[in-house]
Amino acid sequence: MLNKDKEFIVLVADDDPDDRLMIDDAFEESRLIVKIRFVENGEELVKYLNREGTYQDEEKYPRPGLILLDLNMPIKDGREALKEIKSDPHLRQIPIVVLTTSKSEEDIFKTYDLGVNSFIKKPVTYESLLDTVKTIGNYWFKVVELPRN
Repeated sequence: MLNKDKEFIVLVADDDPDDRLMIDDAFEESRLIVKIRFVENGEELVKYLNREGTYQDEEKYPRPGLILLDLNMPIKDGREALKEIKSDPHLRQIPIVVLTTSKSEEDIFKTYDLGVNSFIKKPVTYESLLDTVKTIGNYWFKVVELPRN
């Protein structure tokens, strides 16, 4: 269950500004009590999690309780970032949900082999994205017991 004393942080790694805006709007409209943070590629994601570069301020860039990860991003794609995160003993407990346009069976198998917690094909319409965000919220924030940071 959510720790009511602490805000739940969702870190979204997605290079598409329109997708980031729709995800942000969907979380707001779903009325989930979460803070959304965004990074634009896998390299930024790993730097955020390791508090490197511009991400050193823990107050401004708190550890996320959940990561939504696009696979197809520049610089370091989601697959590479996932592999790095899940191989780090300090980061591997953070749940990661792949949210991507990829429909590749190979991507599904590979990401589960790398330790992803869920694989979701990115919805095409805003209404279906809103339904997906509500489902993610209900499952990850109300049903699942997550480790405390």
